[in-house]
Amino acid sequence: MRQIVLDTETTGLDPRSGHRIIEVACIEMENRRLTGRHLHKYVNPQREIDAGAQAVHGITLEFLADKPKFADIVDEFLEFISGAELVIHNAPFDIGFLNAELRRLDRVPVETICNGVTDTLKMAKELHPGKRNSLDALCERYEIDNSTRTLHGALLDTELLADVFLAMTRGQNTLMIEPDTAPRPNIGADGQVRERKPLLVRRATEDELAEHAKNLAGIDKESKGACIWLPKPEAEPAAN
Repeated sequence: MRQIVLDTETTGLDPRSGHRIIEVACIEMENRRLTGRHLHKYVNPQREIDAGAQAVHGITLEFLADKPKFADIVDEFLEFISGAELVIHNAPFDIGFLNAELRRLDRVPVETICNGVTDTLKMAKELHPGKRNSLDALCERYEIDNSTRTLHGALLDTELLADVFLAMTRGQNTLMIEPDTAPRPNIGADGQVRERKPLLVRRATEDELAEHAKNLAGIDKESKGACIWLPKPEAEPAAN
């Protein structure tokens, strides 16, 4: 299972008003493990950046002046995401901008290149109705270190979103949770790797284990010994 966690930064909020992508970042996961492969590009939008957008991501037009245009990176980008499921926070926003850029180049929509799109914002709203579900809020809820996120940055946000996505979906594929031993670089907004705090592991207390055993005993009684989570005594050998 190949998945690409994706994020963009833009000149404004609406591609229909001519706003453009100025940064795109993708990191690759296979079978719920980061592979270490990523694609990160700054893009010259050939237009001004709204003050409100610049306040969010801190990227200036002067910084982008010598960066490639989207047409210069499109083939590399499409090759990287081809055949993978995209994982995006607030997917309609990023997909809308990507498709606007692709239309300018007479390319097919991104949905025809990838193998489906998962919107983690939609997923979070279903899991946590009525609560804040921004990326920062989800990092706090799942105890993921986002201390280096002072401004939005596509590369840092994809790395954080990968951790959030894995935390939200852990247990969907299997009831046995295996530890993730793959290295997880902590990438700052400037693209530099920083040391990150280890993920917190909470183990059940003695009281919680006792309550769990009590619940299993109740299930076993109600099901007349059919509780599958309790070890069954070995059958005694038949008498000669």
